[in-house]
Amino acid sequence: MPYHGTVLSIRGSVIDVRFPPSHLPVINSRLLTGARQHIVLEVQAHLHDDTVRCIALNNTQGLERNTVVVDTGTTIEVPVGNRLLGRVFNVFGETIDGGTPLAGGEWRSIHQTPVSLAERGTQSQVLQTGIKALDLLVPLERGGKAGLFGGAGVGKTVLITELINNIVGQYEGVSLFCGIGERSREAEEIYREIEKAGVLDKTIMVFGQMNEAPGARFRVGHAALTMAEYFRDVQKRDVLLLIDNVFRFIQAGLEISGLMGRLPSRVGYQPTLASELAELEERICNTVNGAITSIQAVYVPADDFTDPAATHTFAHLSATIVLSRKRASEGFYPAIDLLRSSSKMLSPQIVGKRHYQVAQEIKKTLAVYEDLKDIIAMLGLEELSQEDRNVVQRARRLERFLTQPFHTTEHFTGLPGKLVALEDTISGCERILGDEFANCPEKYIYMIGTVDEHECVANGGRRG
Repeated sequence: MPYHGTVLSIRGSVIDVRFPPSHLPVINSRLLTGARQHIVLEVQAHLHDDTVRCIALNNTQGLERNTVVVDTGTTIEVPVGNRLLGRVFNVFGETIDGGTPLAGGEWRSIHQTPVSLAERGTQSQVLQTGIKALDLLVPLERGGKAGLFGGAGVGKTVLITELINNIVGQYEGVSLFCGIGERSREAEEIYREIEKAGVLDKTIMVFGQMNEAPGARFRVGHAALTMAEYFRDVQKRDVLLLIDNVFRFIQAGLEISGLMGRLPSRVGYQPTLASELAELEERICNTVNGAITSIQAVYVPADDFTDPAATHTFAHLSATIVLSRKRASEGFYPAIDLLRSSSKMLSPQIVGKRHYQVAQEIKKTLAVYEDLKDIIAMLGLEELSQEDRNVVQRARRLERFLTQPFHTTEHFTGLPGKLVALEDTISGCERILGDEFANCPEKYIYMIGTVDEHECVANGGRRG
């Protein structure tokens, strides 16, 4: 039997509710109030033996003191299973894509404890994406977390849709896009992009939009993770979880903390920042059955990498992918900044000695080329020594070889998408570093898959 309480006070999204002392709801309980029982509250704290402080997950407009509040006896729950594929949800597990609402079936609480250490996978495994620049220089960890840094128009959505396409096809997995604090326009654009790319039927989308209450934005990440955990733990499948944007999750926690009357910590952030972020991030991991691999868009406030939000987020990441507007303007797609991007997986113990040495040689070559660019701009390539000219030649070919046509952009570019094996990428780079294609025009290595695809390259650098 549900127990009833009454609203004591309303301060924006923070509602205090009085219950009979013997029937006080537990933390994280879902309460319903309002004229139509349409306002959802989540218990955040016990103030007294008869009073709880709650945060509203939707609009509280029209709510009055002494309104009846119903304790449902459950937490917020979301649906799970294959029926979610191709659909768009909000934090309550309700469909928001205009399709048929989901009813019945299995629903799970959004509050799940992280997998224990004993159940976690103990080996560091590389998740191959088929994207040359990522697999070679920024290998992703299966069950790890990668940060994606990039502004508007540099190919972030295209990279995300290609990862969905490749990983779902290669690992028979599921992709889940979680929009935290997304603008309505952004959410609609991402939906259309994923639909146009033909991967919507392999994808689940969950949004806590920017115009929603901070409680909804704060809990939507947990809702998405609950859906992802079902595929990993029950169906034993790999899940690619894309989060945009982690900073907005922290921002929602900051708003709630202020409304709850907690004293702020450094730079005005909530005192519970580290534990709130860890509560979300620690659920993303690999087990013996499957893995949730996450790629998270990260906004760095005022480009200050010492900001507490940034430092706490970086502590959880195993790889950093930086997208460069300059590279995009030069036509290098994917526009990954090859020197600024990094991964903890790029070590000889994990990827192997050969892969590591080739990657280091590429970074060294590109770094020297970067240093020589000013001299080339002022004096010209002819003023460089022969050795430096050889380095420039290799670097320019490497930059072009590490571009790649994507499956999800075929209808724009007219180029068929390429999925390239890691061995082919390493082999191709080794041959370029060995000056095998010194006589081959650079354009023949641009936007291809393996190095052997063009006739000029196949002939060992001789024009076909």
